[in-house]
Amino acid sequence: QVQLVESGGGLVQAGGSLRLSCAASRRIFSIDYMGWYRQAPGKQRELVASISRGGSTNYADSVKGRFTISRDNAKNTVYLRMNSLKPEDTAVYYCKAGGPLDYWGQGTQVTVSS
Repeated sequence: QVQLVESGGGLVQAGGSLRLSCAASRRIFSIDYMGWYRQAPGKQRELVASISRGGSTNYADSVKGRFTISRDNAKNTVYLRMNSLKPEDTAVYYCKAGGPLDYWGQGTQVTVSS
């Protein structure tokens, strides 16, 4: 079992940056993949970015070139660096640990004002 705790959300103006962190309760180097998802009001939860155990990354088209996912195995933490934020990035951002079982964090709110 893995507990995930997200942090780093907040209110930022359009064009600004934030870095989200996802701290895991156990070593992440053995987890198949870690991902960031987001859910805006009235919309389905969607994948933002993911990183595999081997370090391969995948991004939603809407965030390519602006967001960067990374992992620090020594700190059991996954990060999402978000640059050039847009109002449409406003959502609750969730961290997910994927494998035989999936685990989710509680989410952190990101609000981008225009």
